[in-house]
Amino acid sequence: QVQLVEYGGGLVQPGGSLRLSCAASGFTLDDYVIGWFRQAPGKEREGVLCISTSDKSTYYRDSVKGRFTISKDNAKNTVYLQMNSLKPEDTAVYYCAARRGRLCPAPGLYDYWGQGTQVTVSS
Repeated sequence: QVQLVEYGGGLVQPGGSLRLSCAASGFTLDDYVIGWFRQAPGKEREGVLCISTSDKSTYYRDSVKGRFTISKDNAKNTVYLQMNSLKPEDTAVYYCAARRGRLCPAPGLYDYWGQGTQVTVSS
């Protein structure tokens, strides 16, 4: 049974940092790509970043380039989203998602989703 659980959300001041974790079970990161998405209140869900099985990152959103990075620990079956220089507009529920395959797909093609974790950037 495929399961994704996100951790690490919270309240942070503008300019601060957070690291989100996505713990995967029921499959191995050797066979699945993982993407991070977010949904702000009143807005549609949008893709943020993806990591392929060979650790290549794909940015779905230009606004996070230079601030957000994605990494993974295959031994822990966990993917991380490091968020630096956070801005109020980064406030959203952040989700991780999985798709079987080697390369990052278009954002609409993920099959499995976590329940999300809230990130609030505010002073």
